Amino acid sequence: MIETKQKILNTAERLFGDQGYAATSLRHIIAEAGVNLAAIHYHYGSKEELLDEVVMRKAGPVNAERLALLDRYEAEAGSGPLAAEKVLEAFLAPVFSGADRSPQFVRLMGRMYGEGLMTMIVGRHFQPVVNRFIDAFRRALPDLPDEELLWRIHFMIGTMAHALFGPPNPRPGAEPASLDAQGVVQRLVTFLGAGFRAPVSRAAGSEEK
Repeated sequence: MIETKQKILNTAERLFGDQGYAATSLRHIIAEAGVNLAAIHYHYGSKEELLDEVVMRKAGPVNAERLALLDRYEAEAGSGPLAAEKVLEAFLAPVFSGADRSPQFVRLMGRMYGEGLMTMIVGRHFQPVVNRFIDAFRRALPDLPDEELLWRIHFMIGTMAHALFGPPNPRPGAEPASLDAQGVVQRLVTFLGAGFRAPVSRAAGSEEK
């Protein structure tokens, strides 16, 4: 039974990532997985529930690692200031180590973003983690207005998503760079840390008044 469930999850992750959620039917999944329709309905009541399970089996461990890192960095900071770079590292590093282990899952999440499903996925699987990190960023950047902080978190997530799809395009004739997860995280932490600490622009400041 466990083997059947894993076959269904592995096949659904691959097909959702390759073809998209809307273009993949349950019948297509069972045909590719070599299981019967009763099996998929036994384990999952609907395609939406199947997608939830596909996302959570990879996102769950990543989110747990994020929170464990954040707990550690907050404990190390004690009653002193918490560095924005530490918050960024806790949020980003588990994602890129997970992407190294499962590039197919990265493709799936890219598809979900393209199909406009990320708001639903974030609401179901990531919102408590996002809220926890918002509080950590507020502690690290206490003088940053709340609306501006949320914009910068929004930009952070977009930058992370873009970086997950690979290194920059090389110049003509140059060898493509490999995606070194640790190196990418270090670059992102440096880049985004500067962005989070940047002064609020005059236009943004006037909007918040």
